[in-house]
Order: sequence, then structure tokens, then C-alpha cells
Amino acid sequence: MPEIISMEIAQKLARNNIAQLIDHTNLRPDITGIQIETLCQEALQYHFYAVCINSCFIPLAKAFLADSEVKICSVVGFPLGATLSRVKAYEAEEAAKEGAKEIDMVINISALKDRDYKKVLADIKLVVTSVQGLICKVILENCLLTDQEKEIGCQIAGEAGAHFVKTSTGFEKGGATVEDVKLMRRIVGKDMGVKAAGGIRDYKTALQMVEAGATRIGASKGVEIVKGS
Repeated sequence: MPEIISMEIAQKLARNNIAQLIDHTNLRPDITGIQIETLCQEALQYHFYAVCINSCFIPLAKAFLADSEVKICSVVGFPLGATLSRVKAYEAEEAAKEGAKEIDMVINISALKDRDYKKVLADIKLVVTSVQGLICKVILENCLLTDQEKEIGCQIAGEAGAHFVKTSTGFEKGGATVEDVKLMRRIVGKDMGVKAAGGIRDYKTALQMVEAGATRIGASKGVEIVKGS
């Protein structure tokens, strides 16, 4: 099983070098290759944990980040989560072949709200098993869920073998909140990661997320976050 940073270590890092917890992110549909290169250069300069990008840019990022410790994270079923499970799994497999080391997948939100928990479980498990050895994070899109649905989503993600639960895509009406991070941490316990993403634009907010239980931060404002520390 891939190593997952503990909450205690994440909190210590956040106080000293929060950059090591950040997935430096740009998932905009209109991003250019030059902007991806800038994202990667910033990741190298500030020692971010990973870049989080759409899969079509993995080869470019891989070439730019060669021989560095910065990992490549890509997204599947993004941003709606409504893709067929086998398509999500295929996306994940192809991203892994291209060089992604972590996969952020969007949960089947509709199935969760329909209480079709077997479908939700199968959806996540198919992606996780398709890329064994890689870190898999499950995006719940909390702003669309009740607290009970968030709790059940976290439980199912753990049962399916995912390594993280994640708050948001950043494409919906709400992002990460301290309350949601605390809820997710309470449900998943110490053995899973919690990624706070969406609307985190400064060091103070990022630190609040880590103190609440996040072990990874997804942000397009990574540079602003570390400069504010």
C-alpha cells in the first residue's frame, strides 16, 4: 500500500513548510501548454508535493519534472463524476501509463444521493484496482451533499480501498470548509488521507484545514499560500 502521511506529520509540516502538502493545481479547460510549464516550474521552485492536471498534459509535465521529486496527479470522471465506471477506470489506467502517480476521481454523486451504495462502492473499487500501487483520492463534492451523505461517502471510499477522501472539485458552488474536513477526518480515522480543495487561497486558510485534519491541500494558489507563511 502506498505510504500516506499521518495527520501529526502533516501538522508539523504545515507549520514549517506547508508547500510539501500542496497539490499545485490547474484544471481549467482553457489552460495552455505554457501555463502547464509555469505550473511545473513553480512546483519545482517551491517544492510542492505534486502538480494536479488534466491527463492530456501528463506527457508535458513528465518531461518538465523529470528527475525531480514532484509527483503528477491527474483526475478522472472530472468534474461531474457521472462517467461510466469502466470509463473512469480506463482513464485512470491511461493516466498511469503516461506517468501519473496519483489519481483523483469524482464519486458518482447521483448514485450516492439515490442511496445506491453498491454502485458507489463498485465505481470506486474499479478505479482503485485498475491502478494498484498508485494513490487514489475520492472527491465527494461536499457542497452537493448532506452531512449524512458525506459520512456515507467517506465510509464507502474506505471500504473500496481508496487512500484519500477529498472535499471538492473546485468547479461547484462551494469548496473546502473546516467543518467538512473535521467531519471527514472523524469518519475515516487515522488510516486514510483527507485532501482539502476548493477555495483555499492563503496560508491562514490552508493551515486551518491542516489543523482540522487535512493531510493534503489542493490549490491553484499554491504560490500565494507559501508566500503568506
